[in-house]
Amino acid sequence: MRRIFYYISAVVAGSLLLGACSTTARIPSDEVLYTGVKKVDIVADSGYRVHPGVTEAIKEAVDVAPNNYWPLLKWHYPFPLGLWVYNNWPNPPSGLKHWLYEKLVEEPVLVSDVRPEVRSHMIEQILDNNGYFRGTASYELVKGRNPKKAKIQYNVNAGPAFPIDTLILMPDTCRLNALVDSLAATDPYLSSDSPRFSTDSLSVARTRITNSLRNRGYYYFRPEFIEYLADSLQNPGKIAMKLDLASNAPKFTLKPYSTGDITIRVLRNQGGGTPDTVKLNRATLIQMMPSRLRRKIFDENVTFRPGRTFSVRNMDRTQANLARLGIFNAINIEAVPDTMAPKDKPRLNVNVTCTFDTPLETSLEVNASSKSNSYIGPGLTFGVTNKNIFGGGEQLSVKLTGTYEWQTGRGRSGSIFNSYEVGITGALAFPRLLAPKFIPRSRFQLNWTRFQLNADLLNRPHYFKMAQFNASVNYDWRVRRHIQNTLTLFKLTYTNLMHTTQEFDSIMDANPAVAQSFRSQFIPQMSYNFVYDRQLNPDNTLNWQFTVQEAGNVFWAIYRACGKKGEKELFGTPFSQFIKGQTQLVWGRRLFWGDHWLVSRVAVGAAHAYGNSTQVPYSEQFYVGGANSIRAFTVRSIGPGSYKSAPGQPEDYFDRTGTFKLEANVEYRFPLMGPLHGAVFVDAGNVWLLKDDPMRPGGKLQAKTFLKDIALGTGLGLRFDISMLVVRADLGIGIHAPYDTGRSGYYNMQSFGKSLAFHLAIGYPF
Repeated sequence: MRRIFYYISAVVAGSLLLGACSTTARIPSDEVLYTGVKKVDIVADSGYRVHPGVTEAIKEAVDVAPNNYWPLLKWHYPFPLGLWVYNNWPNPPSGLKHWLYEKLVEEPVLVSDVRPEVRSHMIEQILDNNGYFRGTASYELVKGRNPKKAKIQYNVNAGPAFPIDTLILMPDTCRLNALVDSLAATDPYLSSDSPRFSTDSLSVARTRITNSLRNRGYYYFRPEFIEYLADSLQNPGKIAMKLDLASNAPKFTLKPYSTGDITIRVLRNQGGGTPDTVKLNRATLIQMMPSRLRRKIFDENVTFRPGRTFSVRNMDRTQANLARLGIFNAINIEAVPDTMAPKDKPRLNVNVTCTFDTPLETSLEVNASSKSNSYIGPGLTFGVTNKNIFGGGEQLSVKLTGTYEWQTGRGRSGSIFNSYEVGITGALAFPRLLAPKFIPRSRFQLNWTRFQLNADLLNRPHYFKMAQFNASVNYDWRVRRHIQNTLTLFKLTYTNLMHTTQEFDSIMDANPAVAQSFRSQFIPQMSYNFVYDRQLNPDNTLNWQFTVQEAGNVFWAIYRACGKKGEKELFGTPFSQFIKGQTQLVWGRRLFWGDHWLVSRVAVGAAHAYGNSTQVPYSEQFYVGGANSIRAFTVRSIGPGSYKSAPGQPEDYFDRTGTFKLEANVEYRFPLMGPLHGAVFVDAGNVWLLKDDPMRPGGKLQAKTFLKDIALGTGLGLRFDISMLVVRADLGIGIHAPYDTGRSGYYNMQSFGKSLAFHLAIGYPF
């Protein structure tokens, strides 16, 4: 072991001194060490602009990693240890030195390995494929003080881009030709004057035409059966195109097929069983018994119809619908020619094979939290789900949750036991709408009806102990692929403040409005949520959602109709009555070619209590600050309005809520190295009160103080994005606080250090 430590220490120490050692000593005299690409100089003809996609393709073609390069982060690190070992260490045939040599050595990347002459030809081929037929490419070696090292500079003269001038379609002699012509005439690349000839775009157009044909019965048709003939001589500088069918296309691929017999086989998860054959409305079902199955699910989710034109889209929809049920671990759909069909009316029989998944699923989640009020602690969630309780994909789930927290820092009270929360949730979900048919819905999307019961006990030893129960019925459905609707037909929440401490009572005594929002009460609600989420094009995304909810109006109307006046109660406890609405718009715009995005958000919300209530329940009020809001301020550290606790009073987050919220964010996201991305952001907003509260002066929404009440912050962020998981770190910097900080001017932060707020979170903020 001492010898191992000796050699490793020698390597580490030596690496600091090897700057004087050569990294080219063993390179042959006729070779040059490649140290990277100096520049890719792309020049277009006057009046032309090289398309960003072509530029990117050229740079990728010459992107060869030199030595001491970390491809994960695309980083050229400055210490070429592997080259030093290669050029200066002997390589004994065996032993510890040989093992260390093999672990540390890095073979030099030579210019001859990169083959820049071949890559220049590749560039010219890329130019030809993208309509720059007169383009040329060359290279030169750029050497420094050491003539044995060189970077490569590529010089590209793109020349003019050749556009498509005319498109000659196929003769209208058969149904297939007419279909191809009509599809080509409406194709976005082929139908209009194309700015540039591109083999990639032609390939995409051919694939688009093929997919449309396969949805019109031509199941065996393939993209290679469409040929393009190009001529640049008819009109110099432009391309004349002709569309035709390949002469080698088999005859059976040029015929349209209709749907024949549909057979569905359902296999048991354990295998085996006795087959039971049943005739459904549109298919024959062969089910291996014993197994639990609601047979109507196939009429609801298999979209094929016997006798209709065969469509690949129906295969995809059927596959997706059955997969979303969550009860099968394997689904296979195949189309087989019907040998009994007439030759002039060919058919495809459809065989669907499904294998049941195990019905029970368990989950265990362990997490840790750190909150702005100095509470930290672990959490645990254990869940059990039966994914097929009634045989039709109905899901019955039970979840147990628990968190334990203790307080750190200056606010620590000295008690070992601090805070806990325990809860249980039971839910029953049906993969269909148990609702009247007049509710519009998509036949091609899975819709859900959900029933849920929940009980939760929250204990804050220094403040209160609260129990909450709720029951709800929800409908989730889609009218279109980009539109999600959620209707909470009924939700009843009961909140019971079981125990309070003297400290909490003193806070409530000083804030009657806040105390009113904490009282024990029933909250009977109805709500509707709408989400429109769509990528408009490769450079623009849009997400718009709004929610409207009401509480207590139905019960209030019933009581009023029965002649009940004054405060109305449900089971001897007052119920809340309010209306609440909120909306959010998120728009993303790609700024440059690549992963550079400018994403902005605007969110507005308002809530108003009336009738049976004087205050909106605390859980339904708005707050700002934190990792997903105004990141220069911690959660519930600002608002409402310009309100701030009086000097000498403790800072409490109970009264930092409001009934009106406005928030705006702008964030520029850009790549750094590999999965590491950066961000620069600006956040603004606050919450206000729609009703005046004398105990929270400055909290009411007023036009004359509106702009001064808006908190403003900026900051920098890092994101480690590996697609499935995004870990985010943001450093917010306060610019303007809405309350009196003792400093004048718009920038009124007490000091730069006190204006900083650090947030670590999972996922993007919006």
